[in-house]
Amino acid sequence: MSTLSKPSHIGRKISRIRELRDMKQEALAQALGTNQQAISALENSETIDEEKLKAIAKALGVSVEALKNFSEEAAINYFNTFNDTNNTGAFNFGTNNCTFNPLDKLIEAYEENKKLYERLVQAEKDKVEFLEKILKDK
Repeated sequence: MSTLSKPSHIGRKISRIRELRDMKQEALAQALGTNQQAISALENSETIDEEKLKAIAKALGVSVEALKNFSEEAAINYFNTFNDTNNTGAFNFGTNNCTFNPLDKLIEAYEENKKLYERLVQAEKDKVEFLEKILKDK
């Protein structure tokens, strides 16, 4: 086994954090004001400039340092540190203070999904209109 470490691939880290946050490429693209193809290309990039990294971190709700230092092993270790010795539940909520309002996050996710759904419906309407025009021209 080689002692050389793999070079850090920031695109893979972004992809993995996005997946762990249960976010689709389309949702991240919308948050960044771009398209899904750009996100796909970004996730295949080994390096990303600092300004773009800041925007991505903000959209994913993590720090730039978290993006740069992410590793699967660290994430697993983090979740393995939770214990159920406290009567407040399996994740020991009594000592882990939530720094955001979960209801706000739920509403935010609903709004994002609603916008995405509306865009998908409009795309389908446009497709039907286009196909009807082609049929009419024949």
